[in-house]
Amino acid sequence: MAKLHNFNTGGYAFLEGGFPYSQAVIALSGFAFRRIRFGSVVPVEQGFEWIRKHLQQINRPLTALAACELRSPCAFTMDGFRGFNQSYVKVLSDWGLIQNGLNPVARSNLAPAFSPPKVPGFYAFTYTVPETCTDSDWLIAGSGEWPEHLTFPEGIVARGDISPKGMERKVRYVVQTMQERAQGLQAQWSRLTAAQIYTVHDFSALIPSVFNSAGMLGPGLSWHICNPPIQELEFEMDARSVQHERVVHI
Repeated sequence: MAKLHNFNTGGYAFLEGGFPYSQAVIALSGFAFRRIRFGSVVPVEQGFEWIRKHLQQINRPLTALAACELRSPCAFTMDGFRGFNQSYVKVLSDWGLIQNGLNPVARSNLAPAFSPPKVPGFYAFTYTVPETCTDSDWLIAGSGEWPEHLTFPEGIVARGDISPKGMERKVRYVVQTMQERAQGLQAQWSRLTAAQIYTVHDFSALIPSVFNSAGMLGPGLSWHICNPPIQELEFEMDARSVQHERVVHI
């Protein structure tokens, strides 16, 4: 299981991930998460500027940024995904978020099947504020059916198989990943407030056997008809327990 690191300057801890993002984040004692969703996708550069000004206005450091939810025009090739990540991570580095070579910020990045944005942009973001809470807020980064310790694309679960059996294998792997990351955070899975599903395939037959069994139907499932960020992936999820959320239109 990934190592859990405290990111004290941001007010949260994170499960170690790779270069582009961490696996999950949880608010440290004395802090809580706030999530803001944009009314429409905001181009990345403009989104970062809006986030910077917002954090400054509420007297929070830039290192309070804990998670980014992005949307892209289409799924990337692996090379294209790496190229996008270079410029994205540079901003995080400039903001003081990359320390000791580790990226604490969780992320999802999806490609809507309908009315996609013309350029990559922000759908939502999450940050910390000082607040005393009985239970810690937490958020799990988007993850698809590729175990990232395996080579790509050979390691994709049920690669190329979108039959009912193939999709079931993919879905079960992703749901298990969500639960394992929650365990890695030492988070209370029972306090789940939202689970977002990203796929263009009908997964509804698996709701009783997979999602209900995993205790995920209390807050409901949000189905975004999107493709995962990298070509050949078919199913992705993220999940969170965040008590305060709002929508802004800019």
